[in-house]
Amino acid sequence: MDFIGNFIAETNNLLWSYILIILLIGMGIYFSIRTKFVQFRMAREMFRLLGEGATAEKKGVTSFQAFCISTASRVGTGNLAGVAIAITMGGPGAVFWMWLIALIGSASAFIESTLAQIYKVKDGDAFRGGPAYYMEKALNARWMGITFAVLISLTFGLAFNSVQANTITSAFNESFGIERWVTAVILAIVTAFIIFGGIQMIAKVSEVIVPIMAGAYVIVALTIIIMNISELPSVLGLIFESAFDGIKEVAGGALGAAMMQGIKRGLFSNEAGMGSAPNAGATADVSHPVKQGLIQSLGVFVDTLVICSSTAFIILFSGLYTSKEVDGIVLTQNALGTALGSWAGVFLAIIVLLFAFSSIVGNYYYGESNIGFINENKVWLNVYRFAVVAMVLFGSLASLKLVWGLADLLMGLMAIINLVAIALLGKIAFAALADYQKQKKSGQNPVFHINNIKGLKNVECWGDPTDNIDANKEN
Repeated sequence: MDFIGNFIAETNNLLWSYILIILLIGMGIYFSIRTKFVQFRMAREMFRLLGEGATAEKKGVTSFQAFCISTASRVGTGNLAGVAIAITMGGPGAVFWMWLIALIGSASAFIESTLAQIYKVKDGDAFRGGPAYYMEKALNARWMGITFAVLISLTFGLAFNSVQANTITSAFNESFGIERWVTAVILAIVTAFIIFGGIQMIAKVSEVIVPIMAGAYVIVALTIIIMNISELPSVLGLIFESAFDGIKEVAGGALGAAMMQGIKRGLFSNEAGMGSAPNAGATADVSHPVKQGLIQSLGVFVDTLVICSSTAFIILFSGLYTSKEVDGIVLTQNALGTALGSWAGVFLAIIVLLFAFSSIVGNYYYGESNIGFINENKVWLNVYRFAVVAMVLFGSLASLKLVWGLADLLMGLMAIINLVAIALLGKIAFAALADYQKQKKSGQNPVFHINNIKGLKNVECWGDPTDNIDANKEN
């Protein structure tokens, strides 16, 4: 076991210290420039579209439900335990690098989700799609799509769900003294009930849980910030000072701990450019691919700038981050307890349950969509479902270090494959954005058709414009 743990740690160091730093930041800057910083200049449009999606009625999955599925996956232990780990290992400066990767990475999120919408396929009354689909259809590289599909199924359905389960059982053991195996069994049973119910049940569960859990947590965090408002300038100063202290290490040839932890945990949390959120984005029934691209870009901001920042301020105000005795979710619980009293630990345990369980449900769907890409046979889907339940049990009882290390490794590999693909296909998303803006300028509700982009091929769902006009008037 020590050999496996050491191998994973060394490989992660290579991936995250060199390869992914260049790819993530480089592609984020490139897409930001090519889209004229779409993540900032079209922020108002993002909120407008999200509001429309929340009130629309569809037979399949609405744009708001697709946003909730992806947010359910994004907003999980990365926002609670992940931020705590980043701060204890990289210092307060890690928070700055989390913010930065979100600001530039949201452009990558726009590109990948727009592509996923363009190349989505019909799945009964709903749709499915994602990187595996645009790799096959746009790049004519099914082998690449299968490789990605296998990695994301292992990463999200198995490794990440182990992380979520580990955090739930740790939190309940800390707050209520409940044996971890008891929580593990209950969690596995409920997970099985929902994932065997299909995409419609997953969408409905996410639509209910996500707004409640995020709203409650942000309100508590704002309360703590207001209580400590006089200390806010010094905490912000600490974040920026610590962030740029790490630059000296980079100049010396080694990646600063703050930068590495901030970028690693930031990506784990907001998933920008990783290729996960497009699987949820592709399910949405919208009139133009860019609509869901914008909504998914907004999801990155919500995840990192709102939820992750809430956790960071709670921990930094407490001052407990300097202690090496606690890590992960326990640190976040202790910091919350310091600010609000013993009841806060119980509150966080419940929030952890909602955050992490919603992530298990969202993560599962990413795997389901990609299992369908590899093989449509329902037998394989059921094998995958049972494997997810088994990994929930395993992760609930496994060591924190091994579980997070495995998740980081698989996440890094799938991110590399997806970033290469969207770099090659970015021009298609740029053209879709130009088409969307042209229609908006002329006063139209943008509606996409395959002929809107010259030379577009292997597109299944955008052939007849009447398919989208009547069905998508609200969207």
